[in-house]
Amino acid sequence: MANPIVARSLDEIQFWSRIMKEHALFLSLGFTYEQQQLIAEAQQFITVFERIEEKLSRFSADTDIRQVQAFNNEVYQAAVAIWSYKRKVLGLTLRCEIRTNNFPLLVDHVSREAAYFANRLKELNEGKLAPEPDKIIQENLFFLKIMADHAKFIGHLLDPSERKLVDQANEFSHDFDQLVFQAVDLDSMRPQSETVPILDQFLDQNRVSVVSLRDFKKTARELIEACRIKSNIHPLLADHTFREAERFLEIIDLFDAHLTQPKQ
Repeated sequence: MANPIVARSLDEIQFWSRIMKEHALFLSLGFTYEQQQLIAEAQQFITVFERIEEKLSRFSADTDIRQVQAFNNEVYQAAVAIWSYKRKVLGLTLRCEIRTNNFPLLVDHVSREAAYFANRLKELNEGKLAPEPDKIIQENLFFLKIMADHAKFIGHLLDPSERKLVDQANEFSHDFDQLVFQAVDLDSMRPQSETVPILDQFLDQNRVSVVSLRDFKKTARELIEACRIKSNIHPLLADHTFREAERFLEIIDLFDAHLTQPKQ
């Protein structure tokens, strides 16, 4: 039987390496012509994660766990390196040393995802697979903030004349901000808040909102790809945010299954 740590490691690397590669592309597109050094660094990260994706194809769920742990360490170093690059860009931006088309919140957003990816690889190499109750709250808090950010980016990158879509994006932003605040409250109530009924309701409520946002992103992606709406949103960025919503739903289902497991 395949080792679950191996299978999960390969799944995380497959999903997040593509995300990291796309982050590097999006940042490079946001820099100005004068910022060639930062563009070159971004392009180097595209190459790094393309090589990781190529190497990933040589592994399978039956690969020896020690080989996968070594690969996890290699990818961990790449995730930490791109995190450091993103934080450098954020610092330059906030100190007004560079002027780019990359929102500071977007740069912070992509750096949080790099940190999350690195941490997941570290946890897997420590043998941590099954979620603990506090991890359920904290992981949802992380993804709820990601979804709230996405809604804000969509609202700001749509053409102002797309009033209906801008209003919808702003409504999603407000909805997910409220869910973030609720998750923060639940986190501050730990460990007393770590009961199955409360966590189950927490997941159910989040799922409803994420499904709604996922469907909105899917519609927006289709409209952007067909050039039916006016925006500054790259078609790949539209697909990127859709995939992250899908990922969050998969994680909610994983946590939900873990909560109900003892009852079975």
